[in-house]
Amino acid sequence: MKNKDMSRRFFGRIAANIGYSALIACMVDIFLVTNVSIISRYLSQTGRENSLTALLTVQGGEILGILIYVIAGILVFSAAFLLLQYRSMKYIGKISSAMQSISEGDLNTSVEVVGDDEFSAMAANLNKMVEDIRDLMDREREAERTKNELITNIAHDLRTPLTSIIGYLDLLRSGQNAVMPPELEKKYIDIAYTKSKRLEKLIEDLFGFTKMTYGKMAMKVGQVDIIKLLSQLLEEFYPSFAEKNLTYELSSNVPAKVIAADGNLLARLFDNLINNAIKYGADGKRILVKVHAEDEIVAVSVVNYGHVIPEQELPLIFNKFYRVEQSRSSSTGGTGLGLAIAKNIVEMHGGAIQVESDLNGTVFTVKLKVHFDVSKENFGKIE
Repeated sequence: MKNKDMSRRFFGRIAANIGYSALIACMVDIFLVTNVSIISRYLSQTGRENSLTALLTVQGGEILGILIYVIAGILVFSAAFLLLQYRSMKYIGKISSAMQSISEGDLNTSVEVVGDDEFSAMAANLNKMVEDIRDLMDREREAERTKNELITNIAHDLRTPLTSIIGYLDLLRSGQNAVMPPELEKKYIDIAYTKSKRLEKLIEDLFGFTKMTYGKMAMKVGQVDIIKLLSQLLEEFYPSFAEKNLTYELSSNVPAKVIAADGNLLARLFDNLINNAIKYGADGKRILVKVHAEDEIVAVSVVNYGHVIPEQELPLIFNKFYRVEQSRSSSTGGTGLGLAIAKNIVEMHGGAIQVESDLNGTVFTVKLKVHFDVSKENFGKIE
């Protein structure tokens, strides 16, 4: 519809310019006919008529005189029309030159938008197209950089525990096994087992994120008591709390709250958030999980009191493979997918997740709907 309006405006302006040019040509023709006739009569009366005056005088519809006036009218019409169209043709030339530069790969080219007509709209669309191409290329470069970073991170994160596993298994299978004390043998087996579980978690994260990203993970929505779910998860994390010398607390404004959700996905969501709080909040000595339930919305906050996340990094923290700089250590390093997976699960449920971090603590807040229809999972998300 917009293109049709632009076409109508364009042809309307051409028609108007033709009308203006024709009017100017007629006025010039009338001027010539009137004035040449007067001059011719004057010269004839004064006896000064010559051959040129006779040629220009229209008498009895002489063909040569008519032809001269027609040619004069055409020349005047053409000149007037070209003058009226000169600005548009010059602007078209600039647009054409810009398109040529863009086709040759110069994406820094832009055309100044002048006026409010079809050509200014064309220039604006051309500028937008170039900007979109630049954005697309930037995204492709970022995707390539992320892919390379992913390969590097995965190689590092998988190699480290795998090297330990191979080392300890090699000690167990070597000749030293005959004289190895049972307690040392058990220690090596425990370390190898722990490292193997870490490898399993890394691989699960990678597969899980891939499934959610490409929409291959089906949701099984049922009735879930979120208070009970969080209580069970915190109990399961008790060994980790004890290891890090952390205390934990679950507080809620209601004793129970049943919501429509996929229980397994919610367990994974809060597992990631609690695990993240344990890893990066150990210095704070305390983990707090708060639930605030309303009729239609349930908000769950996971709070730790460890290191403050820099403000400039907060918008990036849910990006896949992103890790806060201080987290790149053997004790906390990972694929950088935990929070990205958490965000995906929240969005699959039509909810929202956000993070705040200051001297009062780092707070991850998840808002979920009490009543959730899986058939409308992409609509009506909580803002």
